[in-house]
Amino acid sequence: MLAKKRYVMAVDDGTTGIRAMIFDHDASVVSQSYELISPIVPRAGWLEQDGLEVWEKCVVVMKKALKEAKLSASDIACVGISCQRTTSLLWDKSTGKPLCNAITWQDTRSADLCQKAYDASKMKTIRSLGKMTKGLSKVVPSIRKSASGARLVTAANLSFPTASSLGHNQWMLENTKGVSEVLASGNLLCGTIDSWLIWKMTKGSVFATDFSNASSTGMFDTFQLKWSDLFLDLFKIPLEILPEIKQTSDDFGMMDKGVLGSEIPIGSAVADQQSSLFAQGCFEPGMVKCTNGTGTFIDMNVGDKPPASMYRLLPLIAWKLNGRVTYMLEGMINTTGSAVEWMQKNVGLIKNPAESEKLSFGVSDTGGVYFVPAFTGLSSPYWDPHASGIVVGLSRKTTREHLVRSALEGIAYRCKDVLHAMELDTGLSIKGLKADGGASQNNFLLQFMSDMLDAKVDRPVMLEGTALGAAYLAGLSQGFWDSKEEILKTHKIEKSFSPAMSNQKRDQLYDGWKKAIKRSFLWREDVLELVEEMAQ
Repeated sequence: MLAKKRYVMAVDDGTTGIRAMIFDHDASVVSQSYELISPIVPRAGWLEQDGLEVWEKCVVVMKKALKEAKLSASDIACVGISCQRTTSLLWDKSTGKPLCNAITWQDTRSADLCQKAYDASKMKTIRSLGKMTKGLSKVVPSIRKSASGARLVTAANLSFPTASSLGHNQWMLENTKGVSEVLASGNLLCGTIDSWLIWKMTKGSVFATDFSNASSTGMFDTFQLKWSDLFLDLFKIPLEILPEIKQTSDDFGMMDKGVLGSEIPIGSAVADQQSSLFAQGCFEPGMVKCTNGTGTFIDMNVGDKPPASMYRLLPLIAWKLNGRVTYMLEGMINTTGSAVEWMQKNVGLIKNPAESEKLSFGVSDTGGVYFVPAFTGLSSPYWDPHASGIVVGLSRKTTREHLVRSALEGIAYRCKDVLHAMELDTGLSIKGLKADGGASQNNFLLQFMSDMLDAKVDRPVMLEGTALGAAYLAGLSQGFWDSKEEILKTHKIEKSFSPAMSNQKRDQLYDGWKKAIKRSFLWREDVLELVEEMAQ
């Protein structure tokens, strides 16, 4: 009966909206539908979503996608879900309703809670042990290869960012009206949006997440593969309210026939960046995908052992399939598409994003100009929140084209920074780079990235890889696709970029970049100190 069903549906829940896409066996898009999710901003720094609206819009986009494709729910072999990772929600399983709005990953209200946990005596002890191990591992690198050594090296830089679910969940537990009564009754559930959607789809019969989502929350011990007793205790989160953790491609129950008219197996739940890594076919250690959007997420498959990062890259679980866990390292760059938007809207260098490509190809180089896009500080691997965006090397010969090209080059240099750190952390050489996301439409950006990395860069036909990854993983669980090898046969490359730069030129340019980026370090902090001195 399954063989007659020729389609897989993916639900992709993002920060600003939710999408449903239907794919055929060749992984071609049959139809799709998208709905915006209304942001709720109660005060500065807070960003929420209405869980019921997310669910209602989820049903709307699934129905619209079916209607556009002229299909019924009975034509769908299975459904997969990709999600915005750490956005968290509390709900009452007896009523099926949220107790409060979901707190999104961008919300910063938990800053004080996270700082308090960071300053806890037990965390200071753990970080001290980690720092000693990290220092020793510089002399004896083999320490990082053992599970205990890798765990301690990771602990050296252990912190609790406001984007994690830990602080958000503690805040909701302490500030939501009636939560203590629901907890006492045994009806309180807490999960990321994938858990909420699965619970609603199955009419409350399945409460689960997967390893990729769990590892992204900050509540999970990636070395022991379970919810972290230490972190849950620090943030006062009861273990019993958290979901079961399943494999990424697994049986997540049946979508109730009341949702779309027929029961449909739910075959996957996967975090968005991990889903994109899978969609790009990065199945072997050393393979990398680079998602260029407002910012850039770079993820490297590092195999079946949890990595120890000396550069504070994030060790996460990519997926768990057939009983085997695959790990990844993640680096994040704050400013990518937002740098292009700044050129257009703030300073009028370009009329639209597409013009940046034309202007960049219009000159042979930047005329010695370097643009460090540190608009919100520098993340991986520098981690300097006080860094500032700067432009250096200006002269009377500098033109608009030089400035635009330098901004795009700066994005590629930042990618090289992260990838170089990944190679040093893992000892793996880049085997391939897949570039997706909206900003990857820029041919100049990908060509210069290929030149600087001295590696081939592939741009897939499908730039929105999160939905495709969820579809692939769901299809594997139901036999729609038999194997990863069969999936690779459906992978479509729109354009490939090969390096066309000499090693001497590459080294010369990157040496200049390293000088430029040092000028941006601690800039805002230095300026603040100068202002204070002048005031005295």
